[in-house]
Amino acid sequence: MSEESDSLRTSPSAASLSENELPPPPEPPGYVCSLTEELVTKAREELQEKPEWRLRDVQALRDMVRKEYPNLSTSLEDAFLLRFLRARKFDYDRALQLLVNYHSCRRSWPEVFSNLKPSALKDVLDSGFLTVLPHTDPRGCHVLCIRPDRWIPSNYPITENIRAIYLTLEKLIQSEETQVNGIVILADYKGVSLSKASHFGPFIAKKVIGILQDGFPIRIKAVHIVNEPRIFKGIFAIIKPFLKEKIANRFFLHGSDLNSLHTNLPRNILPKEYGGTAGELDTASWSAVLLASEDDFVREFCQPVPACDSILGQALLPEGLASDVPCDDSVRAVKSQLYSCY
Repeated sequence: MSEESDSLRTSPSAASLSENELPPPPEPPGYVCSLTEELVTKAREELQEKPEWRLRDVQALRDMVRKEYPNLSTSLEDAFLLRFLRARKFDYDRALQLLVNYHSCRRSWPEVFSNLKPSALKDVLDSGFLTVLPHTDPRGCHVLCIRPDRWIPSNYPITENIRAIYLTLEKLIQSEETQVNGIVILADYKGVSLSKASHFGPFIAKKVIGILQDGFPIRIKAVHIVNEPRIFKGIFAIIKPFLKEKIANRFFLHGSDLNSLHTNLPRNILPKEYGGTAGELDTASWSAVLLASEDDFVREFCQPVPACDSILGQALLPEGLASDVPCDDSVRAVKSQLYSCY
């Protein structure tokens, strides 16, 4: 977004340089930590982040990018690079790989990442498919609420829902608080039919899970599923092979037992639709937050990709995320798997 957009632009004085002389890399703006003392302590204990070494660590990652991937079009600002260090507990090599994966994933799935801006997804936002609850959980995690039943497949493809989720994650991860605390996902599968579930086949599942696990700098602390129909066993059977054990263990299936949900997410942060006391579910406020960030998303996602960067993105695409075309056979297999759950 805005913190990513200017890092590698040509300086105004570039026109005065000779054709064979490149301008020096611009110095990134100074970083000012916005974490509370409590979160600084949490980051130290859980993420191995030491405030006294923070800028040294950022510089080390920046140097690695410039040396190993000089043609990668990416922001090198302190705040941006910190997202990747925190997501990989300040392991330089793993943070670098995550950064590369982040850009490679974006280059490899144009149906999702081209022209990615809130105004292009107004139908999804208006449908109430997703929102972020106004209150965090006791650990400080924002709660992303997804309601697949609000999607009408004849109106737009499933990739539009994925685009809306990605926009939301990009907005959430701007906050240093979220970088440290992570997020929780609450997915309500009430009313999801067999025909609707069949749209989420292995091709889509592998892409989405690959991005969330290996291509985006966010910590998913829990995924709570409520009101899941019997066919969800088939959906989870599609998803599970692509999940790492650590993430798979963070899935909790509650069915219609809201008391079970409340042992993890207290009633005072939940809307009344989920047995909570925080009023009715509000989807309009989060949509307004995203739409107010239109200019940031246009700068980040709606600019031409340099040719060398596009080639680089394909070359660096992590295993399991390579572009492939879903075939009719895989779709038939998904439907067969879902039918078996009845």
